[in-house]
Order: sequence, then structure tokens, then C-alpha cells
Amino acid sequence: MRSQNGQGTGQHHTFLWLLLGTYALAAVVPQAGQWISHFAVTGQVLGQSVRASVPAAMLSVLLFAAGLAVRGEHLRGVFRRPGALAIGLVASVALPVLLVCLAAPLLAFWHDPTEVRDLIIGLAVVAAMPVAGSSAGWARAADGDCALSLGMVLLSTLLSPLTTPLAFGVTGKLASGEAGDMLSVLAGGGGTGTFVVAWVVLPMLLGLLTRWAIGGARADAAGPYVKKVTSVVLLTLCYANASACLPSAVAHPDWDFLALVVGTAGLMCMFAFATGFAVARVARADRARRAALIFGVGMTNNGAGLGLAAGTLAACPMALLPVVAVNLVQHLAAGWADARLRRENA
Repeated sequence: MRSQNGQGTGQHHTFLWLLLGTYALAAVVPQAGQWISHFAVTGQVLGQSVRASVPAAMLSVLLFAAGLAVRGEHLRGVFRRPGALAIGLVASVALPVLLVCLAAPLLAFWHDPTEVRDLIIGLAVVAAMPVAGSSAGWARAADGDCALSLGMVLLSTLLSPLTTPLAFGVTGKLASGEAGDMLSVLAGGGGTGTFVVAWVVLPMLLGLLTRWAIGGARADAAGPYVKKVTSVVLLTLCYANASACLPSAVAHPDWDFLALVVGTAGLMCMFAFATGFAVARVARADRARRAALIFGVGMTNNGAGLGLAAGTLAACPMALLPVVAVNLVQHLAAGWADARLRRENA
């Protein structure tokens, strides 16, 4: 078991270095990523306007793969101990939104209203997303409860057509100026619910149905190959979205804004993981459930956030910068949480 855990942690560290390299490439050679982000068409499906883009398609691949990997025994185990699952879901939905609501009045004292707008919108996008699928990988590497971990990912994703617009609505009411207006649009007529259903929920359900159709053994046998494909897709998605904001940030660095973004992203991630430790304590979780709760509450699906932001926030591309920063920092925070769990377990 130790060797498996070490291998899982090593894979996460490798991915972190690849993610850093992807961001560096986006900052220096952004042309391909910008082309990917701008290639999109809009059509009508069942009377709803649906924007189809390459980032959205890549996001759907990631969610399909997540659904394909959910085992039946894990699904059956989700509701065996519903208390921890309910507490984890409520914390993962409500507390990031609460943090953005608390930060918005403080950020109003910042000297540049445009930077405040971009930062608040980016943080709100992060807060509105469901639990990250990568949290299950981190939890599994830490001997976490796979049923609880995947249950948080699955249920938070299925609930996201309701929770994501609600999160934008709450933060939009408390944010002032342009940020509040844009978040209110995302909550109402901005197509957020349609986007989440079309590119997040339906692909995951299709993955679940595909696993049922082909059988769990075949799905598991394809797992290593699917994982390689999804890693490439995720890195490409990160590259495409980072290409919209990093070149400008590197070519014309605004050091105080960059420091604010990185510092705020770091605080948000550390708050999320600290909340995960607190939730595990409140739930009186054993070691396995504790790991699942910590990573489930601590990590949000920033792939979905990047996909949503790429299609709806073209007017303020720098709002992607906080999402990019959180996407990187939360893996660093996950590494810290993993090390702490190992020390405590030892």
C-alpha cells in the first residue's frame, strides 16, 4: 500500500510540473491556445442557446472520463454513511461562496476598480464550481474513502445546474459595480445553467451509462489509456485558457495586481483545506473518510471554471487569471495536506 500511495503522490507531483510548463508555454507562445479558445459556434437545442467551443468539448471529455471511472460498488457505498457526505457537500458549496462574499467588501478598498472586478469574478467562478475530480485521486493516494470521495464529486456535479447559478447570484448581490452586474448576468440570463447541463452533467451521465453498457471490467481495463488522454486534454484546456491572460500579464506585468491575485488564490486554497480539516473533525470521520472530506472540500473543478469563463468572460479576459492561479495553487495546497495527513497517520 505504501508503494501505491507513493506512486499516486509522485503522479500528482509530475502533473504539477507539467501544469507549470503548460502555463509557461501559454505565456510565451499563446497563439495556438488563443485560436483554440476563439473557435466556437452557437446553436439552439430544445429552445436553449448552446455555445459549442473547443474548451467546452475538452471539458466534456474530462467529465465523461470521470463518469466512466465510477465503479458500482462506490456508488452503492455513497449513501451508507450519508452524514459525512451531506456535511461535505454543504461545506464544498457554501463556504467558498462565503469567502468571496467576505472578500468583496475588503477588495473595494483596492485602488483599481477594474482589477477588483476581474479578481472578484474569477474568485466567484472558482467558488461556483463543483468538487474537482482530481480530489478523488489525491484522496485515493492518501488511503481515503473512495465511495465518499467519488460521491462528493458525482453529487456536486449533478447538483451544479442549481448550485452554480445560485452561487453567482449570491456573490453578485454582495459585489458592487461591474463585478456584481456581470455575476448577476451569469446567475440569470448568462447561460450558466445551460452550459453546466450540456458540458458538465450530461457528459458525466453519458460516462456512467457507457460503463454500464460495456461492463465495469472493460471500463477498468481502458482506464490507464483514458487517464493518459484526459491528462493531455486537461493540460491543453489549461494552456488554451491561460493563453488569454498570461501573455499580457507577462508582457506588461502589474506587480501589485499579480501579488494580489496570487495572495488571494493562496488564501482561498488554504481556507478551503483548513475547512476540510475542520469538517472532518465535526463529522468525527475516521482516517479514510477524513482524507476524502479534506480533498473534497479543498478542491474545486477549475477545469469546468476555465471552460465556463472562456465562453462567457471574453469581455474581461484577466478574470481568468485568478482561476488559473487557484488551479495551480490548489495542487500545491493538496500536496501540503497530503504530507500533513501522512505525518499524522504515521
